[in-house]
Amino acid sequence: MATLSVDGGEVWYESRGDGRPLVFVHGAWSNGEVWRPQVERFVDEFRIVRMDVRGHGRTGPTTTRRYSIELFADDLESLVTHLDLEEPILCGLSMGNIIAQEYLDRHPDGAAAAILGGPARSMPPVDLPESLKALGPPPWLGPTLAMAGSKTTFRALLRSIRSATGGPWIAADPEVRERAIETAGEIDTREFHKIYRALYDYDPPTLDHVETPTMAIYGRGESALVKRQGKRVAERVVAIDDAAHLVNCDNPEAFNARVAAFLDEIDA
Repeated sequence: MATLSVDGGEVWYESRGDGRPLVFVHGAWSNGEVWRPQVERFVDEFRIVRMDVRGHGRTGPTTTRRYSIELFADDLESLVTHLDLEEPILCGLSMGNIIAQEYLDRHPDGAAAAILGGPARSMPPVDLPESLKALGPPPWLGPTLAMAGSKTTFRALLRSIRSATGGPWIAADPEVRERAIETAGEIDTREFHKIYRALYDYDPPTLDHVETPTMAIYGRGESALVKRQGKRVAERVVAIDDAAHLVNCDNPEAFNARVAAFLDEIDA
């Protein structure tokens, strides 16, 4: 098991294969296992790197009192430096692509390409006035976490988003949805709240200055708000059938094919 020492703890990562570096960053309350279909597809062609973000998976809790997207991007930068990855290709999902966007904002020409799955810029996926932002996360979040735990809280979040979008949102495949819920339930409750706060507090950059070729991929069952955000951050936008927010898990064959075609296009 490989780990990277960071302020407050150790970040788990895996590096496999040779070739150009392809770095995967998972979404909130998930872990690097979400990328297994992509690892298996691309490991013979690329150097595959995946990490478990602070508070998640094999990294687990760290002693840092407060998380932020900027801190998560610091860890990603440290990993890229530690592994001496030149011009990595970044592939994010949900929160993972928000972390990737922060990285791109800092390094406008430092990545070879970026693939943003479930291409949100913020949570909630809409620009809020500062007066509303200052009110903080929903007041029920803390009490629900304390009394019912991470799994029930994640289910409550899904219900609230689903009522707003009118669709399956998180996943088109029921098995993918249940796996995501089970994984979220493994998150320490204090870490769950720190992760939510990192997402909620983030002020996304415009990325107008970024020169990196970028593609956004979303499932047709994705929230309309996320779809709109994806069109603001990527020059190429692709919709995939039989998929929702967890697009790489719902329809891995189509996702992988789109990624491969995009990377071939960049090479050309």
